[in-house]
Amino acid sequence: MHEHHPDAIEQNLETHPVKLAIGVGIGAIGLVVGIILLVQFAIGAYASRSSQGDPAMTDAAVVKRIAPVAKMAVDPNAKAPEPAKAAVAPAMVAVATIPPAAAAKAGGAADGKKVYDATCVACHGAGIAGAPKFGDKAAWAPHIKLGVPHLYEIALKGKGAMPAKGGNASLADADVKAAVDYMVNAAK
Repeated sequence: MHEHHPDAIEQNLETHPVKLAIGVGIGAIGLVVGIILLVQFAIGAYASRSSQGDPAMTDAAVVKRIAPVAKMAVDPNAKAPEPAKAAVAPAMVAVATIPPAAAAKAGGAADGKKVYDATCVACHGAGIAGAPKFGDKAAWAPHIKLGVPHLYEIALKGKGAMPAKGGNASLADADVKAAVDYMVNAAK
């Protein structure tokens, strides 16, 4: 067998551990400096990007990108929405244009049917978002059991998915109560 004969460099490191420590230290420093330079290069490449002159970064383009998906408008001349033919899942509820109250104008008596047709039918016509469907005795029974004053309170203040006054804040309390009476009478 052959014996290993160390060369001059190996012999020098083995006999001088200080030289070995210096070599390891210089290697570690070189590695750290290399990492720092790499990070600086990466940051500098993105930091020097300018958005000036970029059409996607103009004020109008930014406003257009962050604008709301839909807007709601109240049309005072709008007709009452047609009753839905099929129930719609709560996640698929469409925004309806809600006309202001036409009932009880000029001191006239509140007309529950008019208020229902103008506002309440949007949800109670098809039973959207858990609203008891108009005329459905089984769906209305547990609500009627709590009492009409309780139903008035829910209709006036809102509960769950139902907003106060069915989302039509311009309705008078008497109009809302008349609409509740109209729906309750249809379910008895």
